[in-house]
Amino acid sequence: MKRISVLFLFLLAFCALTAQDTVKYTGNTLNNVDYHHGLLSPIVGVHNIQVMRASREHPQMADVYGWTYNHGPNMAYWNETFFVQYLSDPVSEHVAPGQVYLCISDDGYNWQHPKVLFPPYKVPDGTTKEGIDGVAKNNYSVLHQRVGFYVAPNNRLLTLGYYGVCITPEDDPNDGNGIGRVVREIYEDGSWGPIYFLRYNDGWNEDNTDYPFYKSSDNEGFSEACEALLADPLMMQQMVEEADRDDPLIPLQKQYKAFSYYHLNDGRVVGLWKYALTSISNDGGLTWEYKPMRAPGFVNKNAKIWGQKMPDGKYATVYNPSQFRWPLAISLSDDGLEYTNLHLINGEITTMRYGGQFKSYGPQYVRGILEGNGTPPDDKMWLTYSMNKEDIWVSSVPTPALAEAEKHANDVFDKMKDGKELEKWNIYSPVWAPVKIEEKDGDKVLALRDKDPFDYAVAEKIIPASNKFSTEFEINFAQNDHGLLHVEFLDAKGHPAIRLIFNDEGQLLVKDGYGFDHCLDYEADKDYKVKVVADTERNYFEVFVDGERRSGRMFFQKVHSLSRIVFRSGERRYYPTIESPRMQWFDVENSGAIDDEAAYFIKSFKTSEVK
Repeated sequence: MKRISVLFLFLLAFCALTAQDTVKYTGNTLNNVDYHHGLLSPIVGVHNIQVMRASREHPQMADVYGWTYNHGPNMAYWNETFFVQYLSDPVSEHVAPGQVYLCISDDGYNWQHPKVLFPPYKVPDGTTKEGIDGVAKNNYSVLHQRVGFYVAPNNRLLTLGYYGVCITPEDDPNDGNGIGRVVREIYEDGSWGPIYFLRYNDGWNEDNTDYPFYKSSDNEGFSEACEALLADPLMMQQMVEEADRDDPLIPLQKQYKAFSYYHLNDGRVVGLWKYALTSISNDGGLTWEYKPMRAPGFVNKNAKIWGQKMPDGKYATVYNPSQFRWPLAISLSDDGLEYTNLHLINGEITTMRYGGQFKSYGPQYVRGILEGNGTPPDDKMWLTYSMNKEDIWVSSVPTPALAEAEKHANDVFDKMKDGKELEKWNIYSPVWAPVKIEEKDGDKVLALRDKDPFDYAVAEKIIPASNKFSTEFEINFAQNDHGLLHVEFLDAKGHPAIRLIFNDEGQLLVKDGYGFDHCLDYEADKDYKVKVVADTERNYFEVFVDGERRSGRMFFQKVHSLSRIVFRSGERRYYPTIESPRMQWFDVENSGAIDDEAAYFIKSFKTSEVK
């Protein structure tokens, strides 16, 4: 009888837990880690923009210092300005010295060079940590924080950092045994206030630290903003990893990592943590309904997951849906609890140019703009993340977030409204390989430039899934003796079927199985009208240049339909794979190289069905 009663109580508790509202994924789409893009169809109009490209050899083009471990970015929008701050170490994660940089932009696309926001901090000689074999001697702190910005009720913008201590490379800066959390104000004129400590770890205070306590500030507005931050349980919950393990201001003191949250329409709060753990709070984050559990159906390992209510009222989670940190994907929900699909945000993995400890491959550690930290006026969801823990990126996602094109393309860029030309294009735009609208010979063009030997520019147009259709584009090349441009036709999942290649010998080639069909020799600074007529039922396509038929070939891979046309200034990438080593300890050869710039100018792009 006793055994039956225990079983009954267990089943009752299990049923009560499973009956709880919880975030869950009920869609059928899964990520395929053999592909960097996961075979996921992209959201139309996503723009991936590189904010900072690390360079040890050309620091003046990067962060001035030439540091190559850059990670953990946070984002805010305030005073009509985008802000991104991120952590940085010279080479490896958890290996001092560390500092935090700040980047700003008026539009999210053109970013100023990073500036040091929280500089390296010397750990007093003789400092020790329980369980760590070593004593600090000429050590510097490692910066680490899960939250970077706070727009206070009085509209003051605070930015935060955390000075952790790593006495050895195997040490952990966010073990609750660091020095403390620092804060400074960003003013409306773009200048910054002095650095203060907001909260100390045990053993640290005003007498043995280099910055004053925030309560000593004579700036009443700043102090009020700090007090409001400390009184907000959802803000404080983000600080649990770095805080003292018994900090009374942290509502849930168990070490669930990288907290993000959003409010449902009924006022409840959804919490999300690494490993796609989730719970719900009925009182603004003071308590949680149940111990955080893995959201049913979600796949995620120890990378961050971001959730938010989008400008159109729907909800989104953004994360790496795999045991690896690729791709960066988005799942959408009508009610903030049931997520029903999975689509691509960024499926590229730049070459990791500089090796180091714990540097994982892929677009990772995503964060958006936290509730209350600003709303950009463009009705887009903005995200920030690191690539390979090396470069810093942002992405903008239109709302509503759609995965299918509403109509065929008819883009004559010079005739389109200024600022709207790329609304329905997906772009991948590194600092050294930018994609943007420029003016050429008095007309607006879509320009792809590339001087990056380890990355490329991508402009992608999504069209209605088609079996028999025509694509026409007018293009001009700044050169014909260097550079490489692929024009590739893909299905919704990213399987390529047709590839045109404008190579560095001035040739237009068409991929024909293992081989290539030579179509023509192209010249620099000359306009070409290229037309491709594709028929997926016949598995066949034809290429015309300036009205003349130049090639007719079979698809190099059979697909049922085509819906994506990609312009890419480089070869496709396949490394890393799931068999690659977890960490890359070496720098790639010629990691500081810069190519002669190649440039491609697309004047128009049109598609249409063929009867």
